[in-house]
Amino acid sequence: MRLRGSLLVWLDREMEWLAAPSGRPGRNETYSDSAIQFCLSIKVLFGLALRQTIGMVESLLKMAGLADWPVPDYSTLCRRQKTVTIQIPFRRSDGNLNLLVDSTGVKIRGDGEWQVRKHGLGRRRQWRKVHLAMDTATGDIRAVEFTPSREGDSPVLLDLLAQIPADQAIGTVTADGAYDTRKCHAAIAERGATAVIPIRKNGRPWKEDCAAAKARNEILRASRYFGRAFWKRLTGYHARSRVEAQMRRLKSFGERIASRDPNRQTAETHTRIALMNRFSALGRAEIVRVS
Repeated sequence: MRLRGSLLVWLDREMEWLAAPSGRPGRNETYSDSAIQFCLSIKVLFGLALRQTIGMVESLLKMAGLADWPVPDYSTLCRRQKTVTIQIPFRRSDGNLNLLVDSTGVKIRGDGEWQVRKHGLGRRRQWRKVHLAMDTATGDIRAVEFTPSREGDSPVLLDLLAQIPADQAIGTVTADGAYDTRKCHAAIAERGATAVIPIRKNGRPWKEDCAAAKARNEILRASRYFGRAFWKRLTGYHARSRVEAQMRRLKSFGERIASRDPNRQTAETHTRIALMNRFSALGRAEIVRVS
């Protein structure tokens, strides 16, 4: 328990801190995307403002003996946060990729829950949705989408699957009943995967004019024959609770997104996902079924 409170920061001296020449007209960028992502990671990890982040990065570089490395100023860091491409590390699992898909809401404006209960609603609260696709084997987030709150869950599944490399086979895609649509089943069948999606309670058989409709009707017949509860146990549907736990980890960095611009909000969300995958790679509990 004491070791969990220790602080150790690794700094790779071979990291490209300064940007390489782009070869395009105009002034070249001073700092690489890796340097900007490092600063944003410190910001998200410790819940700091931009100027506080700059001060902490300066102190970390000084303690690491890298005081000659320049640190981005406030304007540079704020501007680059809008355009930087966050690299999300992940471990590629052996065999077919089994995905768990879910979404959650993240607050961007408004009062906290305690303040609302204590003093009432002061201003309108606004939310955005984070859609995640998690690898069952490694526990890493393989795909993420950040959309407005009015966006539904099922249309985003196509974008999540598009983030998976075409050369990696997908075994199963597990999601809740909100993804029981023709487009979702067609996208899953196109990748050669098996959909583990419960049929809605008022669901009816589809016209079997494609492979996706036939697979969906098989799920409907099986759930009616065995019952929904037994079908979920039989197909391993309850493993979807693991991606729900990832939502709690995502919100452990803060109950709201600090940025106001949509592009900066996306960068902040991707930085959280990158940190979550890094933590999973450093140490992850082994789950063993005992009964």
